Amino acid sequence: MDEGARKTMEWPPPSTSPSLVVRSPRQTVSLIRNRRPHRDWNPSSKSPSFAARDHGPKPSEVYGFVGSITTVIATAVYIAWAYTPEPALRSLGITYYPSKYWALAVPSFVIVAVALSMAIYMGLNFVATPPPTSFSTIFDENSRERMTFSPATEEERPIEPISDISIDQINNLMFGG
Repeated sequence: MDEGARKTMEWPPPSTSPSLVVRSPRQTVSLIRNRRPHRDWNPSSKSPSFAARDHGPKPSEVYGFVGSITTVIATAVYIAWAYTPEPALRSLGITYYPSKYWALAVPSFVIVAVALSMAIYMGLNFVATPPPTSFSTIFDENSRERMTFSPATEEERPIEPISDISIDQINNLMFGG
């Protein structure tokens, strides 16, 4: 492979500036528009990154498939155990199984536990919320005042930092004051 082709396939491209520069959104868009197009990359080349990237299923897909199959099988076994009469199970040679009481007790326990945990979670959120008359609903230790600055030129305006909207501005917007 010649040197020119190697430089065009190299990613990320080598940096042309010696330092990292924070650019405005307008500069970023203009750089993207003026960027030269890439050459078509041949996927049949014997690149190790291509083989590692596109060969075979991802582990998360395999785990999801195995988990779904296991869930279906466990549900079928549970329903067969819960609805099959005991004499039919004995005639099949199945003599050791849990009591049918647990077929109703475990799902009932799970449903009650989920409902109680949601109720407790909502209750804890109500307890932790300050009252509406508290100033902590307007200001707290994480509040950020809006910073004002005067940029040198209109074109080089940076992105404004994250800040909170003041209560005066909100009242003017909502109530037209």
